[in-house]
Amino acid sequence: MTLEIVSPESVLFKGEVSSVTLPGVDGSFQILNNHAPIVSILKQGLVKVTTSNFVLNKEVENKFVKVNDQNFTLQIASGTIEMKDNKVIVLAD
Repeated sequence: MTLEIVSPESVLFKGEVSSVTLPGVDGSFQILNNHAPIVSILKQGLVKVTTSNFVLNKEVENKFVKVNDQNFTLQIASGTIEMKDNKVIVLAD
């Protein structure tokens, strides 16, 4: 599935991922390929991205923490998420 993480300043990440875990207001939840359509509000916490090909722009690479070769995290203050047709869009503050 395709993940796009957008902040008010720039596009932080855009690429193919195998999963993304998000800090929902009612608890953390994970989205996998072919997930049902969803729109949700996010709270402060970590966005956890699992992918085999993580490529970042130099301007934003300091915002992400590398856990291992396939897992990366991003701290957010809040945001919203939409999943539809195997495309996840995260609008993050």
